[in-house]
Amino acid sequence: MENISALLADPAAWAALVTLVVMEVVLGIDNLIFISILSNKLPEADRQKARRIGIGLALVMRLLLLTAIAWIVALTAPVFDLGITGPLGAHGEPSFETQFSWRDLILIAGGLFLMWKATKEIHHTLDGGESEELLDKTRSAVEIGFTAAIVQIILLDIVFSIDSILTAVGMTEHVEIMYVAVIAAVTVMLIAADPLANFINRNPTVVMLALGFLLMIGMVLIAEGFGAHIPKGYIYTAMAFSAGVEMLNIFARRRRERAKAGH
Repeated sequence: MENISALLADPAAWAALVTLVVMEVVLGIDNLIFISILSNKLPEADRQKARRIGIGLALVMRLLLLTAIAWIVALTAPVFDLGITGPLGAHGEPSFETQFSWRDLILIAGGLFLMWKATKEIHHTLDGGESEELLDKTRSAVEIGFTAAIVQIILLDIVFSIDSILTAVGMTEHVEIMYVAVIAAVTVMLIAADPLANFINRNPTVVMLALGFLLMIGMVLIAEGFGAHIPKGYIYTAMAFSAGVEMLNIFARRRRERAKAGH
């Protein structure tokens, strides 16, 4: 209790909490996009249930990982070294890592899975025809089972949860702050899940944009696993810019549709 009281009275702790909540919410966007796209492949009656279970599991995994924080930190220790001398960067440092930790391997595996999943979904989308009948057939063909969807969500929840907790560890040493930040971030995900999934489902072009985001996130995870650290600000700025352009396209289409309906 004394420790919590001291944290409540410490402005630096509040600043760390706010910063960490924002970071966790931003990191949770990747997880949420994947859950939204995957749940939209289910029959309509199961979609909300799948999103609730997926986000609930994300919270449980993050909290469990926080209780085993020493083990999580240990995941960054190298487990093997390829022994390859790669080209050096501008400052004389290796351009990529030859030592790999369990975290690196998990990020690489998660990135490959994301790229495979996004590529598969893009392929199914491009195979669809122009007519509603063909689109309905395409949707039916790519519908997945509820259990399969949950298994895939769990796999990516593990990857994103480990990345999320390691980010939290790097920003504060207070586990209490990490717990509050994680719960707050997942609550935001829970609130935003249905509106985001419904918006993606109503706008087919947004599906392609979201799948492009997943491809990019997959490549970033693989790069991180190989030690090529890409500033997250660049990634999210690119995503925000692309989303802004797509919103302008949506507004333009709706204005044209209203104009046609007016005639």
